[in-house]
Amino acid sequence: MTEFWPFLVAGLAAFAVLLIFMGLTARSDVSVRLERYASTAPAPTDEKQQRRDLGNLITSSAAIASLNKVVERRDWGANMARDLARADLALKPTEWLAIRAAILLAVPLLLMAIGFVIPGFNNPIVWLVGLVAGWFIPRFWLGRRQGARLKAFNDALADTITLLANSLRAGSSFLQSIDMVVKEGQPPISTEFARVVREVNLGLTLEQALTNLTRRVRSDDLDLLVTAIVIQAQVGGNLAEILDSIAFTIRERVRIKGEIRTLTAQGRMSSWVVGCLPVALFAILSVLAPSFIAPLFESELGIGMLVIGVISMLIGFAAIRRIVSIEV
Repeated sequence: MTEFWPFLVAGLAAFAVLLIFMGLTARSDVSVRLERYASTAPAPTDEKQQRRDLGNLITSSAAIASLNKVVERRDWGANMARDLARADLALKPTEWLAIRAAILLAVPLLLMAIGFVIPGFNNPIVWLVGLVAGWFIPRFWLGRRQGARLKAFNDALADTITLLANSLRAGSSFLQSIDMVVKEGQPPISTEFARVVREVNLGLTLEQALTNLTRRVRSDDLDLLVTAIVIQAQVGGNLAEILDSIAFTIRERVRIKGEIRTLTAQGRMSSWVVGCLPVALFAILSVLAPSFIAPLFESELGIGMLVIGVISMLIGFAAIRRIVSIEV
């Protein structure tokens, strides 16, 4: 029986990868229809179309569609869909839940398989740690992806606002200026503003489209921009000058954030050392000297010491991250 564990783990990992592939390549029929409007992207090649048709064939069953509707009606399902959109993942909430469930089971099973080679991993405490890690790994990855996309958006926002202001001075309307940003900009700026143009072309007001933009992109700088545009539309004024002032404010904020990040680099590195060094030492000792680690799992005192050590490590990591996190 033990020789089948590696094959089971490999099968679960392959299933998780298949779900990720289907989610990233498959798009809903609504998205395909909306793409026909206000889209200048080239038509997909035959290979891409075949992959998309295969993904739609697998993920468009009646049972999955019904489950998607049930999940999306819930508040937590709507929040999950919003988080996936912020990370620019073409996944439905049910697909993301399936991926998380596969990883949640795959990590402890992988540790069980490793336990046949390294005796130190053949312990219920290690399996429980793997279960917890399998729960947090997808959330951590999703948060990192959201953060990287938000950082790229904020870094390009000041130049985008300047482009909008220059286009307005040249006599273009605001919607034409946004369309210029779509053509001249790079993702994620061009992607998000392309959705604004598409929503306006489908009948939404500019204010509603910009409000939807702020929901998809959780950026304080973008909130400042949208608020200024909405107020200017109600009371009037020179929008180009307002945008120049906002661009200057955003550039100064980015500069200050860069200085703070440089000054707190040592503290952030210390938090990662505090969090990762004990885990790395435990893994190395489990491989090089398993007889040295084994007594920790053979008594209640050893298990208690491990639990206290893990809790202390997490508290130290969280405290250092809290200290070096400075809002501007």
